[in-house]
Amino acid sequence: MSNMAIISLSGIAGLVIGIIAMVIYSKAGLNKNQQNAERILKDAENEAQSRIKQAVLDGKTQAHDLRVEAEKEIKERKQENTDFENKLIRREDSLNFRDEALTQKERQVNDKMQKVTDKLSSLDQKEKTLQEQIDRQIDVLEGVAKMSSQDAKKELFAKVEKKMQHETIAYIKDKEDEAKETANRKAQEIIALAIERMSQTETQERTVSVVSIPSEEMKGRIIGREGRNIRAFEKMTGVELNIDDTPDVITITCFNPVRREIARLALEHLIRDGRIQPGRIEDVVKKYQKEVDQEILKAGEEAVYKLGIGRIDREIVKQLGVLKYRYSYGQNALQHSMEVAYLAGSMAAELGLNQHIAKRAGLLHDIGKALNVEEHDGSHVELGYKFCKKHGEKDIVLNAIQSHHGDVEPKYLTSHLVIAADTISAARPGARKESAQAYIERLENLEKIAKEHEGVKAAYAIQAGREIRVMVNPEEVDDLTCIKLARDIKDQIEEELTYPGQIKVNIIREVRAQEIAK
Repeated sequence: MSNMAIISLSGIAGLVIGIIAMVIYSKAGLNKNQQNAERILKDAENEAQSRIKQAVLDGKTQAHDLRVEAEKEIKERKQENTDFENKLIRREDSLNFRDEALTQKERQVNDKMQKVTDKLSSLDQKEKTLQEQIDRQIDVLEGVAKMSSQDAKKELFAKVEKKMQHETIAYIKDKEDEAKETANRKAQEIIALAIERMSQTETQERTVSVVSIPSEEMKGRIIGREGRNIRAFEKMTGVELNIDDTPDVITITCFNPVRREIARLALEHLIRDGRIQPGRIEDVVKKYQKEVDQEILKAGEEAVYKLGIGRIDREIVKQLGVLKYRYSYGQNALQHSMEVAYLAGSMAAELGLNQHIAKRAGLLHDIGKALNVEEHDGSHVELGYKFCKKHGEKDIVLNAIQSHHGDVEPKYLTSHLVIAADTISAARPGARKESAQAYIERLENLEKIAKEHEGVKAAYAIQAGREIRVMVNPEEVDDLTCIKLARDIKDQIEEELTYPGQIKVNIIREVRAQEIAK
């Protein structure tokens, strides 16, 4: 029992010793950690102090730099203010000097105005005195002449008016001759240059198309049983087929040249093919309608390309192509429009105007002739104007379209060029045909207009109506009055007649003095 107690006491003692050892070891570790912590805190404190000192030093340096920079800027501002003040002082001195000068000039002007007022008063008084003396002299003269001043004025004015009338006519004639000489020379040069740059082939007007057939038997096949083939053909194409006794030909009649061309091509194809019946006719007509439409578009595009007028609306291009199948007095409408465009463009180039705009206006001036009159109302001028306006053409082109037949006043010089080019193209020899009846009526109207004027003895239209020669009575019409008579006849012709080109009015006055020696 005692041994067990001793063993227990020994175990307890060992345990206590272990605990004490552990406590001692823990205290030693704590002391070491505490020393490390104190050393770290001391190092951090030293580093913080160092950084604080460095920050204070940097702050003082930056503050010094800012102070120097601020002082420099203050100094510059002060100098600027000083300069500005000096400038204001100088300007103030200048204004003061000007004010004194203006004040002095104002005094001088007032003095001069006073002097002028005094002189005007003196002149009024002198004028009044002079008028009284003139009135007394007029009374004396009226008494001597036995005529009032009003009658004397009338007689004097009548003599002066009669004298001045002949002098005025002579002066006007001289100036007109001089202006015409200069204008004609310049115009001839410009037109000659424009014409020599282009040429066009002549065309003949066609209102019918003729198709050859291989035999008379083909006529019966074209007519068909009970006429069904020819009715189907005429219905599809809108033309009229004339199958008469003329051997080996069929005549196609239609006022619309496009439909007539489609019918001609379709009929020639059917004759070559030999299969003629309503269904086949419909297929062939549709085929050639597409081909003609393509040809129309191609013709319009070629015209635009040849003229080099730039981009143009596709619908306008199509209508230009339609002009290829239109004729006016035997002149192809598309060729005429291109000719006008060439002439207008060349003249515009000579005058320093926009050549492309002039060509565009010349090409489109007759575009209304391509539009179907069955679908639109109005003249070709009105139709062309509305159509081009709808598709965005410029005002200068629209005015050229409206004014080329005198429907409206031309507002631009380009419009005048288009009018001149249109006249040249239509009036050149061979360009257009005219019926004999219209030709005779035009000559008779020319002579009639000339004979209506007082003093005219005879009148003769010559050179196909390009010139009218007027014989006057020399006792009734003097040389200067001939000039006025020529102008009056010219104005009446322009107002009452429609004609291509120009008409020359020639007044002829002859005085014969005859004596017989006995």
